[in-house]
Amino acid sequence: MTFVQLIDCKTSRFDEMDRLMDTWVEKTKGKRTATHAVVGKDRSDASHFIEIVEFPSYEEAMRNSNMPETDRIFRDMVALCDEMPSFTDLDVVRDDQLSEDTVRRFFATLGTAGDLPPLNDLLDEDVHSHDPINPQDTLGLDAMRSEFRMWRAAFDFSFTVEDVLAHENRVCARWTWNATHSGDFLGIAPTSKQVTMTGTTWFRMNGDGKIAELWWQHDQLGLMQQLGALEALER
Repeated sequence: MTFVQLIDCKTSRFDEMDRLMDTWVEKTKGKRTATHAVVGKDRSDASHFIEIVEFPSYEEAMRNSNMPETDRIFRDMVALCDEMPSFTDLDVVRDDQLSEDTVRRFFATLGTAGDLPPLNDLLDEDVHSHDPINPQDTLGLDAMRSEFRMWRAAFDFSFTVEDVLAHENRVCARWTWNATHSGDFLGIAPTSKQVTMTGTTWFRMNGDGKIAELWWQHDQLGLMQQLGALEALER
């Protein structure tokens, strides 16, 4: 279970403390067990800071605390504080990865039967898509919907999301696309063939949690080969 430690302190010497943290990171490189750290400043009190440090488990946090470097840095940090800092140990009981959920819903929605939903709850109005299959980037929600309708008119398909990694406002998804070629696609008449394509998509999320930008990488050559479009060239 993920474990989080909150360090609450007041200091008028934050710049010195910030440099102290940099020193600690350098001295413990390769030994630290923390996986993520965030420092926030209180908007109503410029001397009030809270650091949130995430660990894989309580045991890993304790191992981190017991390092000699941690003890030395703690004593130096206390000297920079206006009062004794407080520590709160938290077992994480719920961790909602909202951007990951948005990306999973996006792929599920693309394969929805019937009319394509509006997508305005998933995509920014000014969404920007980079896809190597297109000579130009696709700009705006309306253009994106037209692009998706083209694919949906040519194939009956669904996505299987294999992996999702999320960090801050970026999400990366590895997926498998399974489809039946049921309509015209780039001048290729319907073949009723079952086709598969694998790919990866990077997403940039906006401040509202919607998808603002996408970068697609997929096996389009393999798709064209499955559709028989390369047979004439192979003879």
